[in-house]
Amino acid sequence: MECRIGCAACCIVISISSPIPGMPEGKPAGVRCIQLTADNRCGLFGSPKRPAVCGSLRASEEMCGRSNEEAYAYLEALERATS
Repeated sequence: MECRIGCAACCIVISISSPIPGMPEGKPAGVRCIQLTADNRCGLFGSPKRPAVCGSLRASEEMCGRSNEEAYAYLEALERATS
């Protein structure tokens, strides 16, 4: 499955504990990643500066659902369950 262009749920909803360029302490849940472009694409995609955790996350029907709203809801529930 390919990411939905412009979704960015995984770059906003979940927390990332790894340092990100511009966010040396990582990214809290619910905070937009500083590396997202205006059209919600990863500004570090393909760069060696991109955190490994981001590169290892793969789009799936379960996580992404059929809409951005479903992706946000799934990831919010996952973040609550693991915080």
